[in-house]
Amino acid sequence: MAVKTATVTARVQPEIKQQAEEILEHLGIPVSVLIDSLYRQIIMTNSIPYSFRIPSLQTRDSMSEEQFHAMMKTGLEQAKAGQGMQLEDAFVKITEGI
Repeated sequence: MAVKTATVTARVQPEIKQQAEEILEHLGIPVSVLIDSLYRQIIMTNSIPYSFRIPSLQTRDSMSEEQFHAMMKTGLEQAKAGQGMQLEDAFVKITEGI
């Protein structure tokens, strides 16, 4: 087994660090294991294992409360009117964009 002696240091915003570490703790994954696995994925794929792109759809984080509620109201009205698609079809459409 290889001895781990290298250190990685990064500066991040405190609230980002706290939120991420809370999730990792809930999952039972130490930060060092996450970093090690990320490095291994970079080596295996010879790339960053996820894409950096601007979402083509507006995200909840970028919406005001009014915009979000308006979107949800529209969706509810469409659902009540039977305008929609089967769950399986929705997942196919979602995975096409990934």
